Amino acid sequence: MQELFTVNNLWMMMATILVFIMHLGFASLEAGLTRAKNTVNILFKNTIIPAIGLLTYALVGFNLMYPGAGFEGAVFGFAGFGLDLPEGWDTSNYNEGYTFFTDFIFQAMFAATAATIVSGAVAERIKLGPFIFFSILYVAICYPIVGMWKWGGGFLNTLDTPFYDFAGSTIVHSVGGWGALIGAFLLGPRIGKYTERGMSAIPGHNLPLATFGVFLLWFGWFGFNGGSVLSADPGAVSKVFVTTSMAAAAGAFGALLVSYIKFKSYDITMVLNGILAGLVGITAGADQMSLNESVIIGFIGGGLVVFGVVLFDKIKVDDPVGAISVHLVGGIWGTLAVGIFGDLAGWNQFVSQLIGVGAVGFFCVLFAGIIFYSMKKTIGIRVDEKEEVEGLDINEHGMRAYPDFASKD
Repeated sequence: MQELFTVNNLWMMMATILVFIMHLGFASLEAGLTRAKNTVNILFKNTIIPAIGLLTYALVGFNLMYPGAGFEGAVFGFAGFGLDLPEGWDTSNYNEGYTFFTDFIFQAMFAATAATIVSGAVAERIKLGPFIFFSILYVAICYPIVGMWKWGGGFLNTLDTPFYDFAGSTIVHSVGGWGALIGAFLLGPRIGKYTERGMSAIPGHNLPLATFGVFLLWFGWFGFNGGSVLSADPGAVSKVFVTTSMAAAAGAFGALLVSYIKFKSYDITMVLNGILAGLVGITAGADQMSLNESVIIGFIGGGLVVFGVVLFDKIKVDDPVGAISVHLVGGIWGTLAVGIFGDLAGWNQFVSQLIGVGAVGFFCVLFAGIIFYSMKKTIGIRVDEKEEVEGLDINEHGMRAYPDFASKD
């Protein structure tokens, strides 16, 4: 029994390390898909966000997300500030799979992801101070409350047919996606993105770095989904590894096919985001799907990313890295797919998935909207035109990522 507890706990800690590495993946992807003059700003945000996530999750987030059995079926609960070690925190009396500290650190690594998603969508024109303030509130309050609705035993978990989200297509990814959508909308597009002649592409400065970022994210997703089994059960973990990988691979081909049909080109950025959309899409039901079903979910997710990018450009919501299409569109699709495919498929489950998507969307739009709009009307959230043209690196940070190279950007 002690040996099993040790093995389970060790796997959970290894999964935590993999999820932590995903932050480097996000930083690389976002930096690569944006312009050289904003690289330091991107790296700064993606460095400070994990720090925000860890500190706020320890202070309030963990106890908002897991307030205790007394709040079963509730919309809100809070067990108090800080972390109090429960009796038997380091034995199977706490949990048969892991210790209290392993539980906390694994969940904490998820917390900052929501703000990281927002970072990509608002890149190249948001003021750093307001972004950090938004991230603190979004990670400390919004994400844990939504997480509590399912993973903490809240009302979505007590529906007649409980809402299902294995590792967070909605609870993690669409939470970030909704915040990204509101932020990008209220900020407005980058200078030169949409003109009288139509949409003008603003290419990223380092596609090798972006590709490296996507492979790091794919690598980390084995911990993101595999760790969500919450034990080292060989059958369950190996199945999740396979469904996760198959969805990612199919997402690449879904994006490749749709983007080639629409644009008659082999667009690496679409394929990269197709991989991520496949990963986001399978995350809600990675433990429920067959190999074939995971391929279908990933393929559709990859195709939806292309349509999403086109749609948001049509309505002039400027998303430099495609974060909204990947995490919001992909997250919604993956959540609804649980009611269509896999072991839980059925009309009642589909309705519960719709309820979850709607409830989370309403709360996140309201929460993000209030924060961003209040700051926009008071301190302002967008840098001025001169700063945007010159780049955020030199104006916000007083340095450049590539000081030895001249750049038109």
